[in-house]
Amino acid sequence: MPKPVVSEEKRRRRRLTRSGKVLSEQLIIDTAMRLLREHGSTGLSARRLGLALDCDPSTLYRYFRGMDDLTLAIGDTLIGQALHGWSPTGAWRADLRGLGVRIHAAYVAHPQAAVLTTSRVTGRANELAADEAVLGVLRGAGLPVADAVPVYHAFIDQTLAFAALDAASLALPNAALRAEDEVWRSTYAHLPASSHPHIAAAAPLLATEMVNSAYPSALDLLLDAVAARLKAAAQQGSDGRTRG
Repeated sequence: MPKPVVSEEKRRRRRLTRSGKVLSEQLIIDTAMRLLREHGSTGLSARRLGLALDCDPSTLYRYFRGMDDLTLAIGDTLIGQALHGWSPTGAWRADLRGLGVRIHAAYVAHPQAAVLTTSRVTGRANELAADEAVLGVLRGAGLPVADAVPVYHAFIDQTLAFAALDAASLALPNAALRAEDEVWRSTYAHLPASSHPHIAAAAPLLATEMVNSAYPSALDLLLDAVAARLKAAAQQGSDGRTRG
């Protein structure tokens, strides 16, 4: 049975590392993210965290119910970084695009942590704030709840899916990443038009396009679809008022 998590105030008063540092949830999260960056997703363990923090590994369980609880906290921290400094302007498309780019960038900035967390639902404060923000933008744009929810679903899943894909690529060893990028120039660029006419015609563009994230383009396509839906709804409303 997991041990009860002690309140932050009580932990702050009495929990010191052997080197005299005051333990906190944020210090543990920051250290865990550093270990992920240095050792990859397989390098995060209570033992390694204890060594990095100069404390007994069992102490960590006073802050988190287990390593999975810590994983969720890391994911929520990344979302919090994305939200930092963002505020709605009232221009729904710019606001939604800004949120998407921020969330994607926050995960990609920490690829090893992103690999662990993009598929998780944390239910924590930053995730809730992000969901409230996205739904608020969509509702403010004029979408009723029944239409806003599937668009929210598509927006969030698209953003996290691209973050996971791009993070997984960035988490590769540098040599492997360079080798994959080179395939577009060494293999695709030399395919004959007789056997692969469409690839041959597109090869120069593929060599420059495919080494970058497709998320901005995919996001704009989604926003175009939302704009078209809003325009159609407005047109229907206008037609109804005209007939009336």
